[in-house]
Amino acid sequence: MTPELSRTLNALGTLAVSLVLVLAFGYQLALNELPCPLCLLQRVGFVAVGVGLGLNLLYGARPQHYALMLLAALFGISVSVRQILLHIVPGTGHYGSPVFGYHYYTWAAICFFLILLGTAIMLLFDRQYQDTTDDQPRFGGNTLAKTAFFVMLGLAALNAGSTLLECGPGICADPPTSYKLIDELDTNN
Repeated sequence: MTPELSRTLNALGTLAVSLVLVLAFGYQLALNELPCPLCLLQRVGFVAVGVGLGLNLLYGARPQHYALMLLAALFGISVSVRQILLHIVPGTGHYGSPVFGYHYYTWAAICFFLILLGTAIMLLFDRQYQDTTDDQPRFGGNTLAKTAFFVMLGLAALNAGSTLLECGPGICADPPTSYKLIDELDTNN
């Protein structure tokens, strides 16, 4: 696998992770379904995977970047499975609206598993790590890579801002009922 093919695949992976974050953020805004603390931790896992992918896009593929992705996906899948186990007991209910019959935390577990699988497969190809010259432009001149990187960066910032609005500087409510920081600002005015 050439470094350029690796960069393109990493860009597609970044866009796929971005899509997951966009869908979660869309549900939050369109259906007013505020993410619970475990949902927020799953988003952190996706953003951390995005950081590993972004490092591959910015500096070229490196095993250390893939290791970061593996650790992030392991974190994310453990949080997802924890939430699945909380809601699997009959009578405990669920959290959020289902999408094609599965809730966000189940989809997150599936996505994190696919990230683990895809990252492990990418680690099999040594040619992607070939040294490149220092005068090669960032993103290897790949517009897709540049777009994916900045989309992911923007989504990470939006999710961080949204979490701050929801939780304020303290611990998030479980289950969340409103945007805590906005409510505090309204009561002060």
